[in-house]
Amino acid sequence: MRNKNRTRRSILTEQSDLDPMNMVGNLFDVAMVFSVALMVALVSYLDVADMLFSDSFTMVKNPGKENMQIVTKENGKIVRYQAENSKSSTQAKGKRVGTAYQLDNGEIIYIPDDS
Repeated sequence: MRNKNRTRRSILTEQSDLDPMNMVGNLFDVAMVFSVALMVALVSYLDVADMLFSDSFTMVKNPGKENMQIVTKENGKIVRYQAENSKSSTQAKGKRVGTAYQLDNGEIIYIPDDS
């Protein structure tokens, strides 16, 4: 009776050792667990859940740089604003027409230029 048990056990271990697909299945399982963990980490780090499930939010991409973008979501509508270079846009699109001063009490006085 012991010989039958040994033969069965040895046959099972020999077959599993020779099967190359066992290792591929284990690698696939490890890759799936790793990918799910990576997705959960990215969602929690980037606060993607807030963007998907909240009614309104504001996000600033590249703050203070020339390619800054402001993305807002209000009532399910997503609007993207592209910042423009303020130096070149004011020089090219307008001219100075006067000067504004703010007094200590908060009042603003506008003095037009003579032209």
